Amino acid sequence: MSKVILVGEPMALFIAETEGTLDTVTSFTRSAAGAEMNVAIGLKRLEHEVCYITKLGRDPFGKYLIDFLKGEGIDTSFICFDDHYPTAFQLKGKTSVGDPDVAYYRNGSAASNLKVDDVDEIDMCGFNHFHLTGIFPAISDISRATLLYLIEKAKNNGLTTSFDPNLRPSLWKDSTDMVATINKIAFRCDTVLPGISEGKILTGFNHEKDIADFYLSHGVKNVVIKMGPKGAYVKTQTEEAYIGGYHVEKVIDTVGAGDGFAVGFISGLLENKDVRECADRANAIGALQVMHKGDNEGLPTREQLFGFMEKKAL
Repeated sequence: MSKVILVGEPMALFIAETEGTLDTVTSFTRSAAGAEMNVAIGLKRLEHEVCYITKLGRDPFGKYLIDFLKGEGIDTSFICFDDHYPTAFQLKGKTSVGDPDVAYYRNGSAASNLKVDDVDEIDMCGFNHFHLTGIFPAISDISRATLLYLIEKAKNNGLTTSFDPNLRPSLWKDSTDMVATINKIAFRCDTVLPGISEGKILTGFNHEKDIADFYLSHGVKNVVIKMGPKGAYVKTQTEEAYIGGYHVEKVIDTVGAGDGFAVGFISGLLENKDVRECADRANAIGALQVMHKGDNEGLPTREQLFGFMEKKAL
């Protein structure tokens, strides 16, 4: 299997055990969260080798997260610690309708202070792929500069690259900066994975084909647009396809569905599947994830994935 490297901010996650506003809930279950970390976990469960780059605080949350990542079999040798800045954490509500309430505590975190000097000695030789999202460059100017540095380092070492815009408007100073920076990063990557609503914001186009053409015209090789229950639209310079979604028995938690989608598509690419097969796998893992509580509990093993995919797509 392939070797993948990711960069991001993992967070300690506290999930409410009862419904209600976060200020009234009294009991929480501890877990771990972070878009890039979810993808790392998903790829590892599909038997790819995964290495994670970040900075953690030298505190109980940092100790918990490093142990959590090691427990998932993820290589933590590129993770550094900081004695001054803390590890980020997140609270997530419980709801039976719609998306849960979420509160983040990440300002001034250790990961937001991951500098170029912290990653300069990292050797990417021997890795096949680099995955990133639009969250890490949003948390600070420092992390943004580090991400751009790592993209160029990956490309110079011959790694393929994938990018999930994962828009978080509240983390950006304004929408103009968000759109410009996200697209600057996207244009440097081989595969871009926006949701349909994200694509509209980032390109100004309303139709998935126009959104895809926008990125293809700037050098992206594969554009994969997530379209919710309808599945996905994928387009390259030579082919395009609509790939139908999978039946979901009951939506438990929508958080992490996009990360699961990324796991499916990236793993397919790394296993030399064509883009249609990659998108089909992406839809399957996205569907599995929304049927589970938590950000990464639904990410499947190979056996679980292929068993689910045997069911007829919608």
